[in-house]
Amino acid sequence: MRKADVVEFYRRLAEANPHPETELESVNTYTLLVAVVLSAQATDAGVNKATRALFAEVDTPAKMVALGLDGLKQHIRTIGLFNTKAKNVIALSEALIADHGGEVPADRDALEKLPGVGRKTANVVMNVAFGAETFAVDTHIFRVGNRTGLAKGKTVLAVEKALDKATPAPFRVHAHHWLILHGRYVCKARKPECWRCIEIDLCAFKPKTPAPAARTAGKGE
Repeated sequence: MRKADVVEFYRRLAEANPHPETELESVNTYTLLVAVVLSAQATDAGVNKATRALFAEVDTPAKMVALGLDGLKQHIRTIGLFNTKAKNVIALSEALIADHGGEVPADRDALEKLPGVGRKTANVVMNVAFGAETFAVDTHIFRVGNRTGLAKGKTVLAVEKALDKATPAPFRVHAHHWLILHGRYVCKARKPECWRCIEIDLCAFKPKTPAPAARTAGKGE
């Protein structure tokens, strides 16, 4: 995608949603970290449903450790892979207490050393909690980057680097949220809703998906 088109691509997203936010619910930076860890291979809605009661009771690493593994599992048992995730949350909570005074570090490398925290999770926390210009590439962003031509790459890291290189300064902080939301609600995996996409003339995807009415009309002819 040409530089001018990239700017216009982001300008439209910014105009449509000037202040995008994560759909994961949290009460502070620590609970945000926990929510992101729990969201791996799970929906934000599913995580939110499980963590509302949890975060009303537990909002610090010390409280999480006090709750214990079995107590945590009872809260998050509806989330996929909850056994492994519970172990990671307890372990990362212990590590935060031991190594960071109970605070979530504002450093990606330090975050990635925590149990259950990979690059994507660290990037989300850095962006949402600390306003860092990071690009957390999930399945939605990977798809949107490749499909539109905004940031092509065969791996998650390749797409992340392509986004980092292509995204201009005015849009860098919010870019990851815009792209996730665009992929989640418009540029869907199976049938992208091209007919209502604000980026349709800039997007490299072909053939464009017609509107449902147009598809129905075509079948009847």
